Amino acid sequence: MLTKLPRVVPPELLVGLATSDDAAVYRLRDDLAIVQTLDFFMPVVDDPRDYGRIAAANSISDVYAMGGRPILALAIVGLPLKKLPPEVMGEVIAGGAEVCAEAGIPIAGGHSIDDEEMKFGLSVTGVVHPDRLLRNDRGQAGDFLVLTKPVGSGSLATAVKRQTISEAHYAELVRVATFLNRIPSEVAVEAGLTCATDVTGFGVLGHAHEIAAGSKLGADLWFDPLPLMEGARASIEAGVIPGATGRNLAYYGAHTEWAGDLDPLARSVFGDPQTSGGLILAVPEAKLAGVLKELTTRGALAAAVIGRLRPYEGGARIRVFRGG
Repeated sequence: MLTKLPRVVPPELLVGLATSDDAAVYRLRDDLAIVQTLDFFMPVVDDPRDYGRIAAANSISDVYAMGGRPILALAIVGLPLKKLPPEVMGEVIAGGAEVCAEAGIPIAGGHSIDDEEMKFGLSVTGVVHPDRLLRNDRGQAGDFLVLTKPVGSGSLATAVKRQTISEAHYAELVRVATFLNRIPSEVAVEAGLTCATDVTGFGVLGHAHEIAAGSKLGADLWFDPLPLMEGARASIEAGVIPGATGRNLAYYGAHTEWAGDLDPLARSVFGDPQTSGGLILAVPEAKLAGVLKELTTRGALAAAVIGRLRPYEGGARIRVFRGG
């Protein structure tokens, strides 16, 4: 679909459509670029304020994934006025504003429409030094892949829809999904890393593939060190698997080789679509110990080495093993 758009690519556009990166980046000066992103979705939880918090954290994450600092947001609102009172959307926006305040940015405006289904998200503007930009196509062979949040939000959010989730596991879903990716972004920039992405709807498998393919490399992924949210394993074992998992596996599975001794749940975990997931950082071996230490010391939710980039000479772009 996007291939049919008129191609206007000014030299100042540092990141656009070409690599399916997390945000667009436009250079204003030699030392300053704008990061621009837009994201919104329908409710993934029932509580309006929690929904607003999750949607805001998810939107802001794209700026962090590029190594940027968010500076303001505009709200995108769809409200079914015949079904829900405006007070509900007020709670959603209040939740979004709460997370924006945590990120140090205002909701400075936005746009709302009467819609068939509720929708909420943000257009977020950030800034970044062009030389400190994180991109999803700058990995190097030998880089380790470090994940900064546990996974499983796709299954747990599906359990919310089916009304089978426990209070404890709901609290875990909200805790992880509303946690900002500021810490791993800052650690990555300070360490001089160049390659990162955030994990969202394509799951760990899809977003690792984007890094590998964009960097013209392959990747080996490891299941055993992959961190899971509390309750996620039991939820997946119970068959609570979102439809997007199957779509992710159908598409990216065509480029994946799975080891024969894997945990039976490995495919469903790697394909699980995340909402406001963590970052995947591509970390050179010489910097790995320092990055892991900083992530842990500063309070990142995870600092898990889940794979490694390798030269690609054809065949399966992704290979999945139990461990490295």
